[in-house]
Amino acid sequence: MLAQVELPGANCGACGYRTCGALAAELDNKPDLIERCLPRLAKAAEPVVKAAPDQACHSENFDVRQGAKSTWRDSLNREFDFYLEHFPEDPGPKEIIIPHNPMLTRELEISVGDLMLGRPLGMSCGCPITHCGVVVEVDRRTGVIVWCVTGPLGPRNKGFKDIGYYIAEGYEGLITDARVDINIGQRYFFQPRRCMLQWRHSGLVNYINRSKDGLQVRLEGLWIG
Repeated sequence: MLAQVELPGANCGACGYRTCGALAAELDNKPDLIERCLPRLAKAAEPVVKAAPDQACHSENFDVRQGAKSTWRDSLNREFDFYLEHFPEDPGPKEIIIPHNPMLTRELEISVGDLMLGRPLGMSCGCPITHCGVVVEVDRRTGVIVWCVTGPLGPRNKGFKDIGYYIAEGYEGLITDARVDINIGQRYFFQPRRCMLQWRHSGLVNYINRSKDGLQVRLEGLWIG
C-alpha cells in the first residue's frame, strides 16, 4: 500500500497538504500525489556520502525529537549546530519580516490572521522557495510583520495577500537538540526543522529563555549557507 511509503516528516506543505500524515492518508486513492513530495525526491537524488570512522564519532548525536541519530549535516553535506523547531502552539516556524516596500503592510491592510505569500530576497536569506503563512503580529508604523510559515494549501483554498519580495529579519523558535552549547551573542549554523530544502542557515542568538518545551531563542542577522 502506498500509504505505507516512508515520507520525510518535514511537514513542509509543498505537496499542498499541511502534514506528511495528511498526504499519506490520500496516497491509496491518489498514488500520483507521491510525486509532490519534493524533500523525498531530493533525498533520492542525493549522492551517498560515507564519513570516515573518526568523523562519525564527532558528527553524530542523538536526536531527541525524531528518536534517531542526527548527522548534523544538511542536504548539501554542510555541518550545522542545532535544529530550530517551531513553538507547539504555532502552526509553523515564526519568522519576523519586512516587505521590500514597507508601505505594502498598510496598502494591503495586512492584519492578524491574513494568509500571505512572499519570497525572502538578497542578503537576508536569498531562499529560492516562495514562503506561505499566516500573520500573527503586525506593526503598520514600521511595516514589520510576524508570521508563521506554513504550506501552500491554505492560500490555495482561501486566497492570500502577496507581499512579493521581503527581508527576513529574524526567526523565533525552540532548540531541543544541539551538538554545541548555545550562548547569547554568538552566531551559529542551524537548520530549521521544516526547511523544505533542508539547508543550513546562520543567525546571531540575541534572546534565550529556558522552558519546559526546550530552549526558546530568537535569531537575527540571518543568511543561508
